[in-house]
Amino acid sequence: MRPLDPQPALIDRAHERLVEAIADGTLAPGQRIRQEELGRMLGVSRQPVSHALRMLKQQKLVEENGRRGLTVSTVDPVRVRELYQVRTALDALAARLAAERVAARRVDATGRRTATRALAAGLALRTDAPVLAFIQADVAFHAALYRLSGNRAIEDTVAVQWPHLKRSMGAVLEDPEQRPIVWAEHEEILRLVLTGDAGGAECAARRHTDRAGSETARRLSQSRLSPGGIRDAAHRPAAPAVR
Repeated sequence: MRPLDPQPALIDRAHERLVEAIADGTLAPGQRIRQEELGRMLGVSRQPVSHALRMLKQQKLVEENGRRGLTVSTVDPVRVRELYQVRTALDALAARLAAERVAARRVDATGRRTATRALAAGLALRTDAPVLAFIQADVAFHAALYRLSGNRAIEDTVAVQWPHLKRSMGAVLEDPEQRPIVWAEHEEILRLVLTGDAGGAECAARRHTDRAGSETARRLSQSRLSPGGIRDAAHRPAAPAVR
């Protein structure tokens, strides 16, 4: 993890950095958490790290684990399935609304440009780029699509779940073969949105999210893998503590 710059909102930024580390497997499921070490790694005092860990505990991304203290939570396949059921409905709605707005000429050039650039950034990533780069690009693309929909409630609703969804993304995007498939699907969704094909965009978004959810569930159930390619703590040697 890269050190943080000494800027305001350190708690939020420490939280985001820790979410990313959990999503890409830098902090593995079952791994012990030590505030002092995290503070040194991020270049901040214990206070923002302590507050950030409290937020992660509320989000169930870290948990108390007896004498081991605070550890990174394992991935719950049931939780993943539930999240993708909701996300599928919201993504399909967002794509339909965005295409309808395009057809009605209610999308400005800035919105189109932001979505197009988000797509281009993802397509430009090399297949061997770090998984975190793909997670960040994926989030940026979907956030741009939500904004194109004109329905702020969609983006606000998904925002609360991004920490868990990022872990799910990591489970799929750790596989280099999945990366071009994901971005080809993104490209098709945006093409249909920008041509004003509401029905087509809705179906493409639904297929995309359904497939992502199914692929994540398959990996978690068959391979017992957590994001970042680290085996679930119950099925691997204990990870070294973060000290």
